[in-house]
Amino acid sequence: MVLLGITGTDGAGKGAVVDYLVEKRGFTHCSARAIWIEEIERQGIENNRANMRLVANELRAKHGYDYLITYYLQKIAEEKPEQVVIESLRARAEAETLKANGGILLVVDADQQLRYERIQGRKSSSDQITFEEFVGHEELEMDDPDPAGMQKAKVIEMADHVIQNNSSLEELHKQIDAIMVEIKS
Repeated sequence: MVLLGITGTDGAGKGAVVDYLVEKRGFTHCSARAIWIEEIERQGIENNRANMRLVANELRAKHGYDYLITYYLQKIAEEKPEQVVIESLRARAEAETLKANGGILLVVDADQQLRYERIQGRKSSSDQITFEEFVGHEELEMDDPDPAGMQKAKVIEMADHVIQNNSSLEELHKQIDAIMVEIKS
């Protein structure tokens, strides 16, 4: 089985990488956002970026800092897909557990201004923020001292492969294809 984890900065194109892996390479998609939104709805709170971060941190504190990965590893054991991509790792323990289970960690990054423009274009309720708020959220999420919090900088450092997504979808797809050739060889 091929197990990939995707991490990276907001608006870098993690979703575009996942879409390509699912549509062109037959991967099964496992989404962190889906887990967090389900809990947000269960609690009856507003679906915004701050609440998503708080709920994710609560679930990590309650179920283990690697909860995202252990949650999906259980589903993978039951359903036995051949290729899985888990989006979006944010805590060091998630990356450690992914790798301990034979997973490969991909990082997607892009220029900060371009990433902000992208999140504004997707019109998600959690993305309706100013550039200053965007930068502030990013700083907070890079190195939360709480082990249940987001530690994107530490996760990014653990990457097996880095994708720079500052260009076209075609260029992004070429980078993904090159990584997949390397992984499968």
